[in-house]
Amino acid sequence: MRLSLGVVLCLLVCTTVFAADRARVRVVTIHDPITPVTAQFLHRTLDDAARNGDSLVLVELDTPGGMDTAMRQIVKNIFASTTPLAVYVAPSGARAASAGAYICLAADVCAMSPGTNIGAAHPVTPGEKADKIMEEKLVNDAEAYAEGIARKRGRNETLARRMVRDSISLSADKALSGKIIDLIAQDRAELLQQLEGRRITHNGREMVLRLAGAEAIPAEMRPGERILNAISNPNVAYVLMMLGMLGLFFELSNPGVILPGVIGGISLILAFFAFQALPVNYAGVLLILLALVFFIAEIKVVSHGMLTVGGVIAMVFGSLLLFESPASYLRVSWSVILVTVLATAGFFSVAIAKALRVHRLKPATGPEGLLEQEGHAESEIAPEGKVFVNGEYWDAWSDQPIAAGSRVMVERVAGMRLKVRKVI
Repeated sequence: MRLSLGVVLCLLVCTTVFAADRARVRVVTIHDPITPVTAQFLHRTLDDAARNGDSLVLVELDTPGGMDTAMRQIVKNIFASTTPLAVYVAPSGARAASAGAYICLAADVCAMSPGTNIGAAHPVTPGEKADKIMEEKLVNDAEAYAEGIARKRGRNETLARRMVRDSISLSADKALSGKIIDLIAQDRAELLQQLEGRRITHNGREMVLRLAGAEAIPAEMRPGERILNAISNPNVAYVLMMLGMLGLFFELSNPGVILPGVIGGISLILAFFAFQALPVNYAGVLLILLALVFFIAEIKVVSHGMLTVGGVIAMVFGSLLLFESPASYLRVSWSVILVTVLATAGFFSVAIAKALRVHRLKPATGPEGLLEQEGHAESEIAPEGKVFVNGEYWDAWSDQPIAAGSRVMVERVAGMRLKVRKVI
């Protein structure tokens, strides 16, 4: 019994020591455009990896590109990190385009899965097209940045410049033969196997990667980061802006309802956050506001539907101009625009129809509500007498004598007296 207990204790101690010495790889998955939220998430992950003594941070990347400022922040964080970082463009069919190409160049180790591509890093200006001189400045700056990163990591500077200047995109095989990347791997397991024992230069010193039997620890975004990352999508930002405008409109139209104002305020604030990561054209915002003004004016002004038509046209053009960018992932999709415009126009059309119907209703209270109301004569009216109308007794007069008990109709209200006529 004592022998068995001793064996168990030895096994536990050995297991604990082995677990403590086992290498850890922090795995970050980025399958979206590069945004400030992405940069914040990666920065936090690198800090966590350094604090926990992880052997490597592995970024599994598939991105069409993203914001220049966010990309540069990520590159600076990679260079400042005390933990080595590898970028793996995966799975097959993935890409590291535009901002993603710079991140690959900056990595200590860059790998690609077969069937992936890297490049097309020519800078794109959001909104209006830059003039020729400004565009040349942007290209020169981006080209020099890519060249500097490639030189620091010992990669092909010529191809790095061409990815910017000529927007070339390379397959995994060509990127490997051109010394833009370091290796090709079918999957994560094969990648870690190839990295075992690899010598790299990190922060000016040589080190050897020891990843045999490494434990892969997935890095997860916090709930707040997930929400902010989701609303950075132009489709989500667009819908939030529309909800915000409509909510505030209804709150201002009906003070005290509260709920539309609360939803509208929150939606607008979230939309404004998303706008800082998107190429917003404020001419589009103004056109959408103008469309709402047209819809509201239709209720007050008889335009026979012309204001509604103008509102729909303004909203369509405003939606198309809102995020003006050559990159498709930075524009609102046609399907979202169509559904939103039709839903908004339909809602306002129904509201306008209801309002017009209410305006045409006969007044039910006050002096106007008594006009054309029927009652009966409580006494003879010759020319004055008493009538019973709308549940009440009134003093009344008539141009012609009316016998008691006859049916009467109100023609006019004068203070507390009614002028009536006999109903035949």
